[in-house]
Amino acid sequence: MTREPFRIGVDLGGTKTEAIAMGPMGETLARRRAPTPAHDYAAVLATIGGLVLDLEREIGGRGSVGVGTPGVISPRTGLVKNSNTTGLNGRPLDKDLAALLERPVRLENDANCFALSEAVDGAGAGARVVFGVILGTGVGGGVVVDGEVLQGVNKVAGEWGHTPLPWMTPDEFPGRLCYCGHYGCVETFLAGPALAYDYGQRSGAEASGEEIAARAAAGEAAARHALEVYRDRLSRALAGIVNLLDPDVIVLGGGVSNIDFIYEGLRDLVEKQAFSDAIDTRILRNVHGDSGGVRGAAWLWGGPDRES
Repeated sequence: MTREPFRIGVDLGGTKTEAIAMGPMGETLARRRAPTPAHDYAAVLATIGGLVLDLEREIGGRGSVGVGTPGVISPRTGLVKNSNTTGLNGRPLDKDLAALLERPVRLENDANCFALSEAVDGAGAGARVVFGVILGTGVGGGVVVDGEVLQGVNKVAGEWGHTPLPWMTPDEFPGRLCYCGHYGCVETFLAGPALAYDYGQRSGAEASGEEIAARAAAGEAAARHALEVYRDRLSRALAGIVNLLDPDVIVLGGGVSNIDFIYEGLRDLVEKQAFSDAIDTRILRNVHGDSGGVRGAAWLWGGPDRES
C-alpha cells in the first residue's frame, strides 16, 4: 500500500466506465472497470463513486479526481450539454460528483482528455500545441497548449467533427445529413461507420474498418479504394486544422487510427492541401491507445510531478 500523492482518472464511456489511479510520474497503480448504466443518472453517479472508492481502498489514500465524459459542462447553465450519453444532458454532473465524493472534481470532454494525455506523456510530449483527433464511432478533437486544455469561451474548442469537409468534390457535395442537423460534417465522412458505408456502396458488402484494412492488404480493389478515398478526405480535414491552428503535432486516436494504410503518405497529402509552401507539423499515431482518455482525466489535476 502507498500514501504517495496520486491522481484518479475516470473515463465515462457509453458502455463501460474505467478508472485508474496514477502515481506522481504517470505510473498506473491500480485500474477498475464497470458497465455504464447509461440511462440511469443516479446509477452513473454511484458507479463512478464506487470505482473511485475501490481504488482508494486498494492504494490506501485519497486522490484527486478527474472525469472525462461525452459532452461538456455548459458555461451558461452549469449543466452537461452535447453528450451522446443522453441521460447526462441537463445534469450538474461535476457538482453532483463533488458532493458524492466530498472533494472538488474536474470534468472535461473525453476528446480533450485524450488530447491532454497524448500531450503530457504521449506522442505529443514536449510539443507546445497539440491537436488530438478521435476517429471512432464519431469524430472529435481537442486542443492542448502548453500542457493545458484549450476549452474556448463556449467550451467547444476542437469540435472539428462538426465543421464542413473542406474542398468537397461534386460527388461529395452537399454530403450526408449529420445528427447535428447540418450536411457535410467531417464526422459524416471520417467516422468509422462512414468508412464502412463508403466501402459498402462500392462493394455491396458489409465490413468493419479492421476488416476493410485486411481486405485491402489482401489486394481487394474495393477495400483499397475506400481507404484511399478516406485518406484523401482525412488529409483535407487535417489541412484545415493546420490552416486554422497550425499545431506542432496532430495525434490520431480512435479505432480508425489503428489502420496502418491511412498513415502512408498522409503528411504529404496534408502538406499539398495546406496554405503553406511546406509544413513541419508531425502527424502521429497515439501512444496510449484506449487508455488515453482515462489518463488524460487524471492529468486534469496537472502533469507529472517532476520534482517528486
